[in-house]
Parts: sequence; C-alpha cells; structure tokens
Amino acid sequence: MMTSKPSNKQTKAQILEAYDQLLAERKALETELKQLQKTKKDKAAVTPETTSSEAIKGMKQPQVVQDKMIDTINSLLQLQAGFGSSISELSEKLTAEAAKLEELRHSVNQEIQQLQELHDLEEIQEDTLDNLIQDYEDNSKAFEEESNQRQEVLRQDIQRAKKVWEKEQEEHQRLIKARNDEQSKTRQRDAQEYEYDLVLRRSLNNDQYQHNQQRLYRELEEAKQEQEKQWHEREQVIAQQEKEFAEMKAKVEAFEKEKEAAINKAKEEGKGIANYQVKVKADLQSKEIEGNKQFYELRIQALEQTIQNQEVRIQTLSQQLDIALKQVQDLAVKAIEGASNFNSYQALKEITLEQAKSQVKGK
Repeated sequence: MMTSKPSNKQTKAQILEAYDQLLAERKALETELKQLQKTKKDKAAVTPETTSSEAIKGMKQPQVVQDKMIDTINSLLQLQAGFGSSISELSEKLTAEAAKLEELRHSVNQEIQQLQELHDLEEIQEDTLDNLIQDYEDNSKAFEEESNQRQEVLRQDIQRAKKVWEKEQEEHQRLIKARNDEQSKTRQRDAQEYEYDLVLRRSLNNDQYQHNQQRLYRELEEAKQEQEKQWHEREQVIAQQEKEFAEMKAKVEAFEKEKEAAINKAKEEGKGIANYQVKVKADLQSKEIEGNKQFYELRIQALEQTIQNQEVRIQTLSQQLDIALKQVQDLAVKAIEGASNFNSYQALKEITLEQAKSQVKGK
C-alpha cells in the first residue's frame, strides 16, 4: 500500500505521519530487496544452470523493487516541499497567543469562582482538600506547558527575524562594496574626462570650452544627487530595521509582563494549597525568563550598535564625497584661470591624481 502524496492543505501532524509511513515503506523495500538478492544468490549456488526465461523473470523482480524505491524517494521530496507551507503556518501561531492568553485568564477566573464556592460550603467532604490540590496541580501543569509553548514560538520568531536581518546585512555589505567600486570608477572617469578637457581647451574656442565645463559640472551634480538618493534609500532601510527590532523588543517586554502577571495570579490562587511547590516553580520560571530576557537584550544591543556604526559610516562617506566634489570644482576654477600656463596644468593633474589616491586609501 503506497502512502498518499502530501499536499499544502495537510496539517503538520499529517505530514509527519506521512513522512513516518514513507520511511517505513522505504525500510520494507530495502529489506525486500536484500531478501530477493539473497534468494537469487542461493538459487544460483544450488542450480547454476538455468534457462534464459527464468533469468529474465528473476531480473524483473529487482526492477519492480527499484521502481517502488524511486516512487518512495519522489514522495519524500514532495513531503519536503510540504514542510515549507507548514513552516509558514507556524508564524500564524504567534498572533493566536493573545487569544490563548485571554482564554487562560478566563479559566483562572473560573477556578477562582470554584474555589470561592468550595470554601463557602457548610460541609467539607473527606476528599475536598485532595480534589482542590489535584485541580490546582493540573491547572498549574497545563499553564506551565502552555507557557513553555508560547515561549518556544516566540524564540523561533526571533530566530527567524535574526536570520532575515543577517541576510539583509549581507546584502547591505554587498551594496556598499558595489557602491565603493562604482565611486572609484566614477572618480577615475571624471579625472580622465577632466584631463581630456584640459587638452581640448587649447584647440577649441572659449565657447566650446565653456560648454564642456558646464557639461562636466552637470555630470558631477547628477552623480552627487544619485549618490545621495542611494544613501537616502539605505537610511530608510536601516530605519525600517530599527523599527522592526524595536517592535520585537516590545513584544519580548510585553510577554515578560504578561508572564509575570500570570505567575502572580497563580501564586495568589494557590495560597494555602501546595504553596511551597508553587513558589519553587514560580522561582524557576522567573529565573529562566530573566535569563532569556538578558540574552535578548544583549542581542538587541549588539544589533543596535551595528546599525549605529553603519550610520556613522554613511555620514563619513557623504562628507568625503562633498569634500571631493568641492576640490574638483576648485581645481577646475584654478585650471580655467591659469589656462595658458602648462605648468599649472601639470600641477593640477598631479593634485587630482593624489586626491583620488587619498580617497581610495580613506576607505
């Protein structure tokens, strides 16, 4: 019996069950294949001389087993694809945690009402105290399990957010490298064009030279505007990342507050009924939550420091670009004023090349 192929509509439990069935089928097929191979060897040892028709029949059986194994492997691959949709469904569980918390509060209120009704009874049965203790322990265990599940879901969400942020950081570093390479090429091209323009102005009239100068200034201004636009876009991306981390931090803090409030309610409800056990469990949960909180806070601080360093880097590069553009403009003005002096041209060329080298070293 072949297992049905998994689909995106199946639940995680159904997918896992199908996966276990496929593994069982695979093991059964491997066992059957080994038995067939062993049987084939035994028959070859007892009757080494067989007819051609029997040999062909014996070869068909391993082929059938191999086809079954291929079908099983294809089912495993489809099952792996089905896990992708199951993972996306896990993210929706976080939004359902608020509703579960409200249901938990409602259950706690009902338990309080039941305790009040039990305490107001005129006659106390022999097993009343035992029932109270058992009910309290059952509720405490259920609360602990649900709390652990919510904490695990939150941890997984933070882990996914961390992976997304790391991927964005890698992309950001790649864009910075590409931008720096483009700036280097642009400076080289601008220097070459400027040098070429200085040579041409000796053979062209003043109107043509002025036209070339205006074109150069226009290109420099366009390059500056384009660079500022790219930086502005990166700043928006960084601001969005900061906003996301702030939201994640707020979720962690809100979760801790709700957790602490629920624990305090549980302590008040359980006074006089296994009070010592409740206190021990509450202390252990508080220590575990505090440890997780410190870990998340340290991680958030590290990420905030990284973002701050990137912003400082962007500001530094912007200042360097403004300085470089101003120096190029100053050099162009000086070149115009000293157009007839060849030595001034050579000095301008050397200063421009030296400035380009210093900009590269400044990275």
